[in-house]
Amino acid sequence: MLDLTSERARLLDFARGAVHPDGGFGWLRTDGSLDLSRGRELWINTRMTYVFALAGETELVQAGLHALRTDFRDARHGGWFSVAGEPGDKLAYEHVFVVLAAAAAGDDALLGEALEVVETHFWEEHFGALSDVRSRDWTQVEAYRGANANMHGVEAMIATGDPLWLERARRITRLLTGGVRVIEHYDPIWRPQPHYNREDPTHRFRPYGVTPGHGFEWARLAFSLGFEDEARLLFSGAIHDGWDGGGFVYTVDFDGRPVVRARLHWVLCEAIAAAAVLGEHDFERAWWALAERFIDREGGSWWHELDSENRPASTVWDGKPDVYHALGAVAASLAA
Repeated sequence: MLDLTSERARLLDFARGAVHPDGGFGWLRTDGSLDLSRGRELWINTRMTYVFALAGETELVQAGLHALRTDFRDARHGGWFSVAGEPGDKLAYEHVFVVLAAAAAGDDALLGEALEVVETHFWEEHFGALSDVRSRDWTQVEAYRGANANMHGVEAMIATGDPLWLERARRITRLLTGGVRVIEHYDPIWRPQPHYNREDPTHRFRPYGVTPGHGFEWARLAFSLGFEDEARLLFSGAIHDGWDGGGFVYTVDFDGRPVVRARLHWVLCEAIAAAAVLGEHDFERAWWALAERFIDREGGSWWHELDSENRPASTVWDGKPDVYHALGAVAASLAA
């Protein structure tokens, strides 16, 4: 199997190129150069801060935290901007990554602030889950609820180690798991919306249909919370839906037929991580062998997308902005 310690070092070396001259972290192109034409995005900054915290890269962690305290913070209404210095709607998906980064960095002040924002503005006690998008001043709530933001919310809640937030993580998991597939899209009272984004099937964060990669992520998280039966069912369902004989597809419809056949690196990463956590080591080894298709030894990091013939592509993702999933897979296998 791949030398995971060396792979970890290789990924971190690539990630260091994301340091932005204006503070925090920016978007990396395919060749590892920093794309200065793009604004600094909150989800990138928080994920990079998180992975550097796990790696013990103190100086880089402080760079990410400083950007969160300054350029990303909305001093008027609280919370954080999606793009540094650009007022706009507030996303639960991004705010829970502030929680995750602060927890990993051991920044109790920032963690307390982030949890207060999430509890006050996104947590819906009646449903036991998070809303998705609110206006900058928090007065308007988008008529959409999504599994993706809640999944990463569960991850962040687990990272806090706080009993209250751990129980909330369990409540979300009970709401959204229990079958072979995770339904992604809902209305404000959590009724499934199976046709959501049918006309935009390659959406990066809200694709139409079922996302097998999220089945693997949910399996890993559910298992860590003690939902072993649910975790194994999701793991099996993600393999059944996602595997097309040569790799994992991005999305399928509700009959399990592929919709977007592109192979995204994060799907394989989450499959590996879930296999490691659930003790499915034959799958884990086989999928690490498959990862060689994604690993770009010349350019660095992993190709973020391959087409159905396993050639580098960019229909869903451009560049290589994210080492979070690949490092997560490495960490899960090293810990197993």
